[in-house]
Amino acid sequence: MNIGGGKFLLGRVSNNPTSGIVGLANVGKSTFFQAITNSKLGNPANYPFATIDAECAKVNIPSAPLSNLLRIYQSAKSVPGTLTIYDIAGLTRGASQGHGLGNKFLNDIRHVDGIFQVVRGFLKEDITHIEGNVDPVRDLSVVQDELILKDLEFLENIRERLNKKMRMVSKTSKEYQEMKVEKELLDTLEEHLFNGKKIRHFKDHWNLDEVKILNKHNFLTSKPTLILLNVSPQDYVRNENKFVKHIIEWINEFSPGDKFLLFSAEFESQFIECKGIASEYFDRIKEDTNASDVQLVSAIPEIILEMRRLLNLISFFTCGPQEVHQWNIREGTTAQEAAGVIHSDFRDTFISADVIKYDDLKTMEPPLNESLLKSKGLIKRAGKQYIMHDNDIALFKAAGGKNKK
Repeated sequence: MNIGGGKFLLGRVSNNPTSGIVGLANVGKSTFFQAITNSKLGNPANYPFATIDAECAKVNIPSAPLSNLLRIYQSAKSVPGTLTIYDIAGLTRGASQGHGLGNKFLNDIRHVDGIFQVVRGFLKEDITHIEGNVDPVRDLSVVQDELILKDLEFLENIRERLNKKMRMVSKTSKEYQEMKVEKELLDTLEEHLFNGKKIRHFKDHWNLDEVKILNKHNFLTSKPTLILLNVSPQDYVRNENKFVKHIIEWINEFSPGDKFLLFSAEFESQFIECKGIASEYFDRIKEDTNASDVQLVSAIPEIILEMRRLLNLISFFTCGPQEVHQWNIREGTTAQEAAGVIHSDFRDTFISADVIKYDDLKTMEPPLNESLLKSKGLIKRAGKQYIMHDNDIALFKAAGGKNKK
């Protein structure tokens, strides 16, 4: 998808984004999954490969405009946008050759749009580590190496198929030229992978042909990654950990562009169980960290919003007396395409859209005065090619008198 200025986005075009939680076995993935989904799915047991089949749940994407629009429009209910999250089986060294649950892990990860990579940064002797000791930089390298090795295997298989097809068609044909372009790109990416770098970080700007090729093959290392260092509750409250400096150095050298956040699966688990921070557990955390005046907050909303950014997602809203609905779309989506997210009929019979910028009404008091907005020229008529912006409020008009507000 072109988001303007000739920039095309890697990854499938979807209003139902998915992310997978990956990492070595026994680093807190399932505990994180339970925390982010506020569920009892997953299996946070203290032994490797406790999770075998990928668990799945939807989480709401935090949105301040959603609750404010509910107030302004005095709607009966609100419907938030969601992100589907999978808890994927733990990876081990040699996964690309099928060791452990490697083949299942790598198959599961191929089907998600983004990656939460959980890395262990807490020290607890009673929780085993599959590599023998806690070393986040080593763990990051193990996971990345396994993904790269699998992509190299994919790439070689694709190239073999291309070579066979190219021998069967005329060198002057359009099909041959397209396959030649694809093969040249794959050859270049192979060298990049051999240098221990992910496909996603090969370049900042991709052309349309490159995006089509990469999206077709769905390489593991072309997916956006959010690295989550799972630390002790004390380190999370202090916002420090002895491994952070080395992790940032590793990211800058081997995975530039990946985002990195601290969180504590134990803290988040207790936060849910205690339904907030009014408990002896959190009193002890504050005492341990000399943080009696610090407001303890969950990292989960920030983590979800960071993945939203990595997936190049924005939201638009439809508002009326029945509901305020938040819809996921990718950057660069046109008004007609956005209408199709609601229902294909709205895309096919699209006429126009009345669009209001959220910033133009966010401070208004209910009930909403649309006449006032019109008199100020704040309701804009948008055609098929209008590019939607984050937090746009839209009333779609379609043939046959069908409107969706």
